Amino acid sequence: MVQETLFSAGEDVVLRPVPEGLARTALGQGAWLDFRPGWVGGAGELFSRLERTVPWRAERRPMYERMVDVPRLSCFYDEGVALPDPAVEEMRDALSEHYAPELGEPLQTVGFCLYRDGEDSVAWHGDRIGRSSHVDTVVAIVSLGETRRFLLRPRGGGRGPARRFEVSAGDLLVMGGSCQRTWEHAIPKSRRPTGPRISVQFRPWGVR
Repeated sequence: MVQETLFSAGEDVVLRPVPEGLARTALGQGAWLDFRPGWVGGAGELFSRLERTVPWRAERRPMYERMVDVPRLSCFYDEGVALPDPAVEEMRDALSEHYAPELGEPLQTVGFCLYRDGEDSVAWHGDRIGRSSHVDTVVAIVSLGETRRFLLRPRGGGRGPARRFEVSAGDLLVMGGSCQRTWEHAIPKSRRPTGPRISVQFRPWGVR
């Protein structure tokens, strides 16, 4: 079992044991989702540190025959690259220890997304760039900052009910098995005034 880990930087950041409070939902077709509320204690402190230290980037992409702004900021750390905070490294190691026996490999890369307000969002998609287009994998997400809705539906809106989670500061959400190929997820815009949120994503190598 992973032991609690403390970081002293103002308010302590505490990683609680991964298995405690972890609940798995079988989605069908080999897909599953784990949800663990409140995995990270002191999430507000970690949010503040990452908001300051991550080199956030604005991106543009083609859509409807024109270039548009991606409605969030992001940053990606490939395997072997120094991470911006020791707590993130400890999170990656704790998640690898828990999931590697099932996955067959550790989690190695870390992505960050900053949703600045309720207008920032991500459309329906699966992380299918690379090996996840044809093999089972794990994508673990830690939420920091404001609560946002996390939606999950069968790929293409096919058979099966959509799922909705209110993901709050310190919560852990893990998509596994065939989830990236057979389901899609999204963070919709919020109609109410909403503060910033950081999503920290942990993946094996070759999965985006």
